[in-house]
Amino acid sequence: MTLAPIVRLSSVSHRYGATCALDDVTLEIPAGCMAGLIGPDGVGKSTLLALAAGVRRLQTGTATVLGGDITTRAHRRSCNHRIAYMPQGLGRNLYPTLSVYENLDFFGRLFGQPEAERRARIDGLLRATGLDPFPDRPAGKLSGGMKQKLSLCSALIHDPDLVILDEPTTGVDPLSRQQFWDLIDRIRAERPAMSVIVATAYMEEAERFDWLAAMSAGKVIATGTPQEIRDAAHQPTLEKAFIALLPESERQGHREVVVPPRIASDGPPAIEARGLTCRFGDFVAVDHVDFQIGRGEIFGFLGSNGCGKTTTMKMLTGLLPASEGEALLFGEKLDARDMQTRQRVGYMSQSFSLYSELTVRQNLELHAQLYHLPPEHRETRIAEVLTSFDLTEEADLRPEGLPLGIRQRLQLAVAVLHAPEVLILDEPTSGVDPVARDGFWQHLIKLSREDGVTIFVSTHFMSEAERCDRISLMHAGKVLAMGAPQELTESKGAATLGEAFVDYLRAAADEDSAAGTAPAAPAQPAAAAAAAAPAAERRFDPARLWAFARRETTEILRDRMRLAFALLGPIILMLTFGYGISFDVQDLSYAVYDRDRTAESRELLESFSGSRYFSEKPAASSVTELDARMRNSELVFAVEIPPGFGKALVSGDRPEVRVAVDGAMPFRAETTRGYLQGVAGAYLNDQIERRYGRTVDLSAASVETRFRYNQSFKSVFSMVPSVIMLMLVLIPSMMAAMGVVREKETGSIANFRSTPVTRAEFLLGKQLPYVVIALISFASLVLVSYAVFGVPIKGSVAALLVGTLFYVLATTGFGVLISTFTRTQVAATFATAVVAIIPAVNFSGLLVPVSSLEGGARVFGLAFPAVWYQQISVGTFTKSLGFAELWRDHLALVGFAVLFIVISILALKKQEA
Repeated sequence: MTLAPIVRLSSVSHRYGATCALDDVTLEIPAGCMAGLIGPDGVGKSTLLALAAGVRRLQTGTATVLGGDITTRAHRRSCNHRIAYMPQGLGRNLYPTLSVYENLDFFGRLFGQPEAERRARIDGLLRATGLDPFPDRPAGKLSGGMKQKLSLCSALIHDPDLVILDEPTTGVDPLSRQQFWDLIDRIRAERPAMSVIVATAYMEEAERFDWLAAMSAGKVIATGTPQEIRDAAHQPTLEKAFIALLPESERQGHREVVVPPRIASDGPPAIEARGLTCRFGDFVAVDHVDFQIGRGEIFGFLGSNGCGKTTTMKMLTGLLPASEGEALLFGEKLDARDMQTRQRVGYMSQSFSLYSELTVRQNLELHAQLYHLPPEHRETRIAEVLTSFDLTEEADLRPEGLPLGIRQRLQLAVAVLHAPEVLILDEPTSGVDPVARDGFWQHLIKLSREDGVTIFVSTHFMSEAERCDRISLMHAGKVLAMGAPQELTESKGAATLGEAFVDYLRAAADEDSAAGTAPAAPAQPAAAAAAAAPAAERRFDPARLWAFARRETTEILRDRMRLAFALLGPIILMLTFGYGISFDVQDLSYAVYDRDRTAESRELLESFSGSRYFSEKPAASSVTELDARMRNSELVFAVEIPPGFGKALVSGDRPEVRVAVDGAMPFRAETTRGYLQGVAGAYLNDQIERRYGRTVDLSAASVETRFRYNQSFKSVFSMVPSVIMLMLVLIPSMMAAMGVVREKETGSIANFRSTPVTRAEFLLGKQLPYVVIALISFASLVLVSYAVFGVPIKGSVAALLVGTLFYVLATTGFGVLISTFTRTQVAATFATAVVAIIPAVNFSGLLVPVSSLEGGARVFGLAFPAVWYQQISVGTFTKSLGFAELWRDHLALVGFAVLFIVISILALKKQEA
């Protein structure tokens, strides 16, 4: 080909720690064509595509994309409008709680499309991909293939010059794949200059591409058209050509898969389904399915995504109860609770279901214990499985860092670990390279033919389906056809099984007319997009900010647990703290042991019982009883009056009274001592007045204590405003902290990196909904403080409202800041809670006045917004303060809000490192 390259890489290398993903790659991908990257998982295809899309930072070498250096920020910003990037994984760039239509509407907003254009594009894309019956279905409830269709639609929502698709059809049925490429062909026919770069695991799919680059171990091993690659390897098919082009070390031991004839065995079928039906509410996922699978048979299960294959498999393993019908295992009704039944079945789910926290070996060891493998045979069996599935080098690595194909191999290894009689495999080789797939099938064929293991496998690879003894075609919960692959192909008069499969699906779903009339991407949206392009180049676009804020708000409203935590959590904690935490020391329980029993001792005790601060308990009969009751925390203090107390007092001596105070709580003990001294002083004054007829004035002046604020001296007037300060720093910051990091975990962070959205638009859009929730929470806390605790706002309401706005901007900004540095929601939540609660409790003035703090404690307290809002909250609730006294605190909160967001914007990288 003589087309100019749309992507040019020169001496590009990329490493992840000790792993080399790309090794000195020099490659030119031609423009205006459908270019493909083929190769097994882990060879660097995804890394190369991410570098070309500008979502990953280049380490070494040079990369030119769309005629400019992709490492420069200015060119990357312009490319964000011209490149569409779809990351690897089932719907990783989607939002599960948003509907199909809402997901596409969100992407349209990111590219500045007006509403009429968005609607036209969305309608066209949904019809073209067969998603038009499901516009209101949440993305999280779509099947794997439907998610990929929706991801493709989101990538094509605007008019890109370059479309980068990282294995977009992995795990998708042939009809859906054909719809994908038909859609792209129609768009390319309308826009011939558009270039498409695809990484794919399907060699029959790669046959339709204009140009290919075959990759292995981080290097490009061949380039050219499919025909040129076949000719270079002297092989009839692209899959065989790819295997032949691999280095000898990678294809060592590979041999062509040959399926020996199956010898039928006597006895009942290994698996039998009789009228098997499963309903989810009104939706019928599996509709009266009947089939039998003989012992040692390899039975293939094919069908469109969402047709009920996985549901059927789960019912056959006992993971899902059947609504109607029954499943039999070796002639006996399936009992999932029976351990013997589970020992006879091995199951591998479609999605990765092992423990990412454990290493490969630890996962195998765990399942060996779960399946009760004899301890003396475990190590040997694990070693056999590691060798059989080529997992020896990865044995001590964790699955989360392994490529998809290797993770699938691990799942298959776990499924066969306990040597089951029946293997149920739900798309076990999805995303796995041809050599590894052939290796899997060699192992499966050996299990079937030599060990008599029954294998029930679902797949989208037609080459795998042709290896099965029989296959079943399923659609909309029903079995369309069943028989040997050759029989089904001939029944439709098709050249290949794939063509026959598509014909069956089209006939069942009445797809012929729909596929013939599915509209291409309309021309007028393209023109509208071109007209809107200058607006999209704005450095800061409020519309993009609003798109993220709107989407985040929708997700929060549909997550009832998160919403309840945000709104009810602060109220519950307010009630808990308001009633459970009090600095008021009253109703102190005490008991006496009066050994004197005179009028003088009774007068002394009456001074205790007459105080509202004390609560008298039954008298004790001994000192031992007093000590025992204090040890049991029944008493706060105990009074013991010795014999002769009254006589000594009357005679003018100085009698002693023993008062024991529980000092386990120093603050209460110190306050109790003050109360006791006051009671003793009042008693002595009373005795002096009785004896001398007047009270002796022992001082030159008397002191009358009066409180300017909180005259009733109740801690609720201090605690309630302080709890508001705590709640508005704890809950909003924790929720905001999960905003960014959740997108990192799910993979939707790629939407930020590959679209025109700026860091400020992204972060402010994520923050805004949590600011609104925090303000609603504040209003509910104020209502509770007045209605429940009787604490009104005595100062300026406006000063409190403005201060609260600045405060929640600062606290949510702090949460966003934490989330830019953390990788998991758990880490973000704990880090935010710990860092926020320590200064808010210890150094904000809640326990100790800020003015009394010294050194590092004072600096630490003033360096966090809680101390400044504490002055506003307490000042407006209790001290009747307003803007004149609190403006400095307002200004400080504004500074914190700006500081946290600015640091977050600087810390968040538009490209992955």
